[in-house]
Amino acid sequence: MFRRSLCCALLALLPLLAEASGFSRLAELTDRGFLVGAEARLLGSGERLGAIEPERQLSPASVSKIYVAAAALERFGPQHRFTSRLVSTAAPDAEGVLAGDLIFDGGGDPALTSEDLWRLVQRLHQAGVRRVEGRLVISQWRYGPVACLTTDRCQAHSRVANAYSALLSSAGVNFGSWCVAVAPAVAPGQPARINSCDSRSPIVEIDNRVETLPDDSGTELSAERILGDSGDVMVLRGQISTNARPRHVYRASSDPARQTAHTLQAMLQQAGIALDGGVAVVASEPPAEARRLAAVEGEPLQELLLRTLNYSNNFMADVLALNLVETPRASLEQGGAALEAFAAGIPGHGPITLRSGSGLTPENRTSAAGVTALLERMYHRPALFPSFVAALQSPGNGVMRFLRRGSPTFQHHVMLKTGTLNQPVAVRAVGGYFRTRSGQWGVFSALVNGTASTPWLNWRQVLDPLAADLEAMIEAH
Repeated sequence: MFRRSLCCALLALLPLLAEASGFSRLAELTDRGFLVGAEARLLGSGERLGAIEPERQLSPASVSKIYVAAAALERFGPQHRFTSRLVSTAAPDAEGVLAGDLIFDGGGDPALTSEDLWRLVQRLHQAGVRRVEGRLVISQWRYGPVACLTTDRCQAHSRVANAYSALLSSAGVNFGSWCVAVAPAVAPGQPARINSCDSRSPIVEIDNRVETLPDDSGTELSAERILGDSGDVMVLRGQISTNARPRHVYRASSDPARQTAHTLQAMLQQAGIALDGGVAVVASEPPAEARRLAAVEGEPLQELLLRTLNYSNNFMADVLALNLVETPRASLEQGGAALEAFAAGIPGHGPITLRSGSGLTPENRTSAAGVTALLERMYHRPALFPSFVAALQSPGNGVMRFLRRGSPTFQHHVMLKTGTLNQPVAVRAVGGYFRTRSGQWGVFSALVNGTASTPWLNWRQVLDPLAADLEAMIEAH
């Protein structure tokens, strides 16, 4: 009886062992205490090539962004463009005077840049405006300021030493970050020359503590944006050689809508359009009777997704998720709920929890099987799939150099999106497509989460075994 029971138990385990064998190298991480969920399937036959607890709910980190990309494509289409407008209840008179407020209606463009604002101002000039008697009003009525949900973003309001924690607004510009250019002075011993990247004169206040040193002395810069009594201050320290090229430094602003206000104000001045009434930021919609004076359209959505996924841009991903919310004054939670509703319509997806589109929120949860279900759904959308897959990276040609690992088979037969978190636990997540030697399409996902008791996890420890496992699947089919 005992032998028969043991035999039956072993037979029952065979299918699971066969599936796990497809990820035999990746599975070694489970022996070290890491939580792993993985799945790889062929799309034509549906054959599962490997799996490790594919239904397990784990943090996907920035793999969350593929949900944003898919949902945005389904909602808006690849050629959708977000529009930013300058409107007013007044009209310019014969002398070009606008006797009222000039209102910037933020259209939720996640990639609005200074160049776009400059084109907008030039179109305002072409419309005959030479002077604004009222204020420059920045309207972020769609969303903003958006309440922070993560420690990094909450702290970023008062001070920040990075750009990835940028705060959110439907009227944000330059991904919610200030940019300053640091160049050497003419002679050693003098302070470096520091200016805003977007203007001949500083837009943000600068505290310059960078010294110019002789040729070939090396360049070492540190920067922090702090919120002072009169607004944002960029504090820069370090050194730059007299023969060094200028360096651009980016740090998240404390208020993206107010950053837009000051940037637009500087551009109006450069274009010769006088502003009498100062600037203001409001959360109310422009009056219904306001007429459009100038407008600029952003890049098509398919171009935005290239930047969002290739560079894993948190600001862009969360702004796109907020754009999915139907009602004004959208919150990150509502953006996450819109993504969850989208995932609920994917056959075979299973449970999901998304608190943001960027994946910065550690509460995000999905499964490897859920990720592959999403990937399969997009593969079967011929009008959307080219734009979707083009936003993923090929390890051999992608912008992220840490992906350039493994054999040529892995580097050139795979398209993927990665996700990384280090707090409160280490997360390394991947999802994407592969093409086998015979030309078959496949989908895969691997979510690796640490715990409070697991050692440090780096990308080499995940990518090396994953690349080897995928290479074996590709070569065998």
